[in-house]
Amino acid sequence: MNTDGTPKGMLTLRTPAMPKDANAAGDIFGGWVMAQMDSACGIRAAERAKGRVVTAAVREMSFAKPVKIGDVLCVYTNIVRVGRSSITLQVEAWAQRYLTQQMNLVTHAEFVMVALDEQGKPSPVPES
Repeated sequence: MNTDGTPKGMLTLRTPAMPKDANAAGDIFGGWVMAQMDSACGIRAAERAKGRVVTAAVREMSFAKPVKIGDVLCVYTNIVRVGRSSITLQVEAWAQRYLTQQMNLVTHAEFVMVALDEQGKPSPVPES
């Protein structure tokens, strides 16, 4: 994983890392980072599906660098596949270091989101 470079995909979410999201050493919890990635994928997939979506799978996530208190977490998403009711996204989380323009890749993963109807059943993703 190249941890210093250019993000791939659309900037979908930016949020500051706060003390409540950190351990005693000031490192942000990995679960918080994953939750932000999930939110970003939900935003992007819901826009594409034109409706409600839920997370069906997260594939292969490993952390290359920590996020520290004060960093801005930037989540980039790229839709790589649209199935009948599913949307697969590649997602990258980057840390914009506190008060700088320095960006470091923190983690990346593949998320699969599923479109749902009002009854909570999988529904077709409309043509784009």
